[in-house]
Amino acid sequence: MKAAYFKEHGGSDKILYGDYRDPAPAAAEVVVRVKACALNHVDMLLLDGRFPPPEGLPHVNGCEVTGTIETLGEGVSGRARGERVVIFPGFSCGTCEFCLRGERTVCLRYGYLGAHKDGGYAELVKAPAANLLPLPGSISFEAGAAVPLAMLTSWHALIAQADLRPGQTVLVQAAGSGVGSAAIQIARLVGARVMTTVGSDDKIEFARGLGAEHVVNYRTQDFVEEAKRWTGKRGVDVVVEHIGGETFERSSYALSRLGMLVSIGSHDTHWGRLDLRHVYSKNLRIVGTNLGSIAELRTVLEYVAAGRLTPVIDRAFALKDARPAVQHVLERRNKGKVLLVP
Repeated sequence: MKAAYFKEHGGSDKILYGDYRDPAPAAAEVVVRVKACALNHVDMLLLDGRFPPPEGLPHVNGCEVTGTIETLGEGVSGRARGERVVIFPGFSCGTCEFCLRGERTVCLRYGYLGAHKDGGYAELVKAPAANLLPLPGSISFEAGAAVPLAMLTSWHALIAQADLRPGQTVLVQAAGSGVGSAAIQIARLVGARVMTTVGSDDKIEFARGLGAEHVVNYRTQDFVEEAKRWTGKRGVDVVVEHIGGETFERSSYALSRLGMLVSIGSHDTHWGRLDLRHVYSKNLRIVGTNLGSIAELRTVLEYVAAGRLTPVIDRAFALKDARPAVQHVLERRNKGKVLLVP
């Protein structure tokens, strides 16, 4: 098969396009013919070596995949060749103490498609049959590829972790990202009010179109002061934070008393500071979360199929153009998800 892969760490120039080993399904696995694969920040971490692929190099990135079933492994039933599917990207053992408690995203052997295993920057990809969900006919392959990691993570952060309620106020960092564009919509679906940040003025109307009430260019405005002004000095109830570094610390200052910061990533740096006096004096909650459950993914797909949530696609690149696609994301030029289409 053809794939976009890398044999050494670095920037987008390290991505190669060419022949790659065909995936062979083991028992209880399937091979999916990729129709669309969305790019994610974790791809950039894998590429530059901040998160080296556990199985070593060469490696194929790509966590969010839609396609059609190509080959069924031994023992797979209830599936048919040609079936339209979306792949739930998380792998868990099902037997450790956390899996048995129903918390599979913190499984002792947890992994991601495209990170711990070769992913969807390819014509074919294999995955456990248990990780497949039918892709409703009303959802295109391209739209579906924007759902299983970015939109699911935002859903779990706001619905399961923050228990967001109507009328609450939310600060969503980076409206132009896949997570940001999804979180704004999910918060508005609940009935919350949303403030968001962007890195350039050309993204302001984009963010407003998603449902944000107040949009701040973080390069020219202080988002903490803007959050206080927007809420009448009160602060916001919830922050969706996935940048890290100084943004993580300052996001905590934007919170109201009893507020919650949900950390779902670290795009800038893995490190972040907290003024603990601020945390305990205001009874803040700092919560980490990643992904969500396959049951939640099914629910999100239902909302997308009903037109109540809309995956935001910036643009699609051909698989052979993986280099410029990755560079487009690295330069933060995207408004929503960037896709690769074989």
